[in-house]
Amino acid sequence: MATIFHSSLPPSPHAQSRLPLSRNARIINCVSLDQTRNASSSTAATSSAANDSLRVIFAAGGTGGHIYPAVAIADALKSLNPKTQFLFVGTAKGMEAKAVPFSGYPFVAVPAAPLTRPLFSLNNFLILPYIITKSTFKSFKILREFDPHVVIGTGGFVSFPTCLAAALKGVKLVIQEQNSVSGIANLVLSLFADKIFVAYDSTIESFPQRSKCVVCGNPVRLSLMEQVSKTVARQKFFPNVAAKEGLGEAMLNECEDLFIIWQTGVEAFSEMESLARNHPRVVLTPFLHALDLAYAAADLVVSRAGAMTCYEILATGKPCILIPSPYVAEGHQLKNASLMADLAGSRVIMENELDSTILRTAIQEMLDNKSLMAEMSKRALRAAKPNSSAEIAQQILSLVNNREVEL
Repeated sequence: MATIFHSSLPPSPHAQSRLPLSRNARIINCVSLDQTRNASSSTAATSSAANDSLRVIFAAGGTGGHIYPAVAIADALKSLNPKTQFLFVGTAKGMEAKAVPFSGYPFVAVPAAPLTRPLFSLNNFLILPYIITKSTFKSFKILREFDPHVVIGTGGFVSFPTCLAAALKGVKLVIQEQNSVSGIANLVLSLFADKIFVAYDSTIESFPQRSKCVVCGNPVRLSLMEQVSKTVARQKFFPNVAAKEGLGEAMLNECEDLFIIWQTGVEAFSEMESLARNHPRVVLTPFLHALDLAYAAADLVVSRAGAMTCYEILATGKPCILIPSPYVAEGHQLKNASLMADLAGSRVIMENELDSTILRTAIQEMLDNKSLMAEMSKRALRAAKPNSSAEIAQQILSLVNNREVEL
C-alpha cells in the first residue's frame, strides 16, 4: 500500500482526468502545495529579554504560506521567552482570522487589498492607495496601543501597511521571505527592515541590501517535525481499511492499492467531491489541520509549488511531484519548483503538460523505483534547515536586546 498526499490543485474543466481513481492503485498524499548553537551564546541571546515582557507584532495573512511561518516563529519565541506578548495583524476575511486564534494567539484586523495585475490599472492608482493609507493609519493606532519592541512581517499584501507603519514609527522591523525570490511587498519593506530572513542562498540576490539578509530556511511548524509512525498516521485517515485488513508494516509494504489523501482547498472542494464522493481509497478535505499526520502517512507528495509546501516537503524528507501554478504572480511557483528539482531531485510537471496519463505514469514510475525515492528523501532532508524557527527567534531576541528591552 502506497500513500499519496495531494494538495490544492485548482479546479479546471479537465479536473476529472487529472488523477484517475483506479481500484488498483497505491496510496498517494496530495498537498495544495549543523544548526546547533553553542549553549553559552544561546543563553546570552535570550536571558536579557526574559527579564522583561517582550512585545511582538506579526503582520501576516492572505495564505497559509504567510501565516504559518509567523506562527512557527511565535512558537519558538514563546519557547525561548515564555513572558513574550504577541499580537497578530491581518484581515478580517482572510484565513488568518481563524487560523491565528486556532493557534492560540490574539488577532486584530486591518483593511488591506492586493496589488492587482496588470500593474498599471485604475485599481492600483486610485483604490489601492486609499486602502493602504487607511490601513497604515489603523496600524499606527495598533502600534501606539500595543507598543511592540519589534514587528515581524512574513510577506504578502496583508503585511505591508503594518510593517510600513512600524518603519515610519521607528519600531524595529524584521521580514521573512519564504520564496526563492522576493515578493513585491517584502522587496519594498526590505529598504526599511533591520533584518531580512530568507529561505535559500539564492534568495539573497532578490534584495538590494544583501548585508541585511540571513539564510535560515523556512520556519516549519513543530508538529511536522514530530516522529509519527506511518502505520499510526495511515490508520488516522483510513480506519475502516485498517480495521478490515489489519494493516501492519507488512501489509503496508505488500499491498498494491493506491490510497489518496487530497487537500483540495476550499474553492475546489465541491467540484472534487462530486467526482470522488465516498471512494473508499480517497480522503477528500478542503483543509488539513492534521498536516503532520498526512506527511507521515505519505510515500509520495503531489503538490503545487508554494513556498511553505516546498519547505515542508524538504523538512519531512518526502519525494514529490510538483505542478507549479501558472496563476501565481511573478512566477514564484515555477522558480520554487526549479529550485526543488535542483535541491531534492523533485519531479516537475508543467500545467500545460498535465493529463491523467502523464501524471499516472510519473506517480507509478516513482513509486516503483525505491532507490530513487530513497535518494530523493535523503537529498530533501539534507537541504532542509529543521531549526529555522529557533534560529530566527534567537536572532530576533538578539536584535531587540541590543536596544529595546532593558536588562
